[in-house]
Amino acid sequence: MTSPTKTSQAAFGIRQNLLRPADSERTHRVAYIELFFDLIFILALTQLSRFLYDNQSLAGALESAVLVLAFWWVWIYTTWVTNWLDPVRLPVRSVIIGLSLIGLVMSTSIYESFGDRALVFALAYVTLQLGRTGFMVLALARHDRALHRTFVRMLVWLSVAGVFWVLGALLPFEFRLPLWGVALAIEYLSASLGFRVPGMGRSTTDDWEVSGPHIAERSALFVIIALGESFLVTGFAFVEQSITVDGALGLLLAFASGVAMWWLYFDHGERVGSRAIASSPAPGRIARLAYTYVHAIIIAGIVLSSVADKEVLKHPDAAVSLATAVTLVGGPVLYLVGLVLFRWVVARDLLISHLAGVAALLVLFGLAFPLSPLVLAAMTTAVLACVVGWETILRVRTGTDEPVAG
Repeated sequence: MTSPTKTSQAAFGIRQNLLRPADSERTHRVAYIELFFDLIFILALTQLSRFLYDNQSLAGALESAVLVLAFWWVWIYTTWVTNWLDPVRLPVRSVIIGLSLIGLVMSTSIYESFGDRALVFALAYVTLQLGRTGFMVLALARHDRALHRTFVRMLVWLSVAGVFWVLGALLPFEFRLPLWGVALAIEYLSASLGFRVPGMGRSTTDDWEVSGPHIAERSALFVIIALGESFLVTGFAFVEQSITVDGALGLLLAFASGVAMWWLYFDHGERVGSRAIASSPAPGRIARLAYTYVHAIIIAGIVLSSVADKEVLKHPDAAVSLATAVTLVGGPVLYLVGLVLFRWVVARDLLISHLAGVAALLVLFGLAFPLSPLVLAAMTTAVLACVVGWETILRVRTGTDEPVAG
């Protein structure tokens, strides 16, 4: 959204104003083309889960973290773009379809991104990041001077990071993880520094006028997609094996864990973010912290939990290894920590129930190794269910229609 005072007289750029109209039904609405873009990430998340499951080591965990953070960055940057641009306009819709195609190439190369398809992955990632940002530079040049300068700065930083992505794919394997880690650090840190560029200054949160309802709904929909991906991974693992009592119990536990995660995010807390952005004098700051950074932790927790569910189905009675304990306990821990940080950023509300759940899960981690994966999964699910009960009782007693209840 923009205002006439921000209109620039730039000699280049797209003449048509592609920004979302103010005070319109399209101002905050999530368009179907945005959901089409999200479909690509169902494949991406399944491949991420597959990669992490098959690489349960310290190196595998670090590589998985790089991939999760990279794909989250692609998705959240595109979400910010469609927060400003009007997806019903043909140029914007065409660009989103093009980004979806590149995202499909990325998704199909995830599993071998640290193998034979490293260059395909890196080139697709860099092309998507630079192409989307370059389009924003052209789309904003004549219509929003402040936001245009922000995306010019962003393009500079993403170009620098792109060098490290491509070098990491071209150089021998041992350089890949550190170089891609540097690339991610550049991208994440540059955003936190306002994309400061010598001679151009930095962006401020005043430049980031966002639609709270739109970005909150988009993020919530991605959480749904991630939860759906976890059921997809679990379902495929279940149908590939013979039906047994342990397998049926593992499937039920995966479902119960997914329900608990859905409840903790959507029962009441999801609405808090939209209200907080709408009422904040600095909506860009809240949106950047709560949705750009904190939601990455929430999504990582869901992905790790899907790996844990598959492990329980495949080896319900095996001895609990360190890797198994980390996945079974780490997924719920990351998820609860993400929710705690989210509610603190948007509402300064400290969720004692969630912190108690994190403490209980950490205790379970210390007790995990004499147990079987199936028993440990039952205990972690029970912890999540207790947090759900605690939070729901508190919400009901406080009042569901009370804004401060969030």
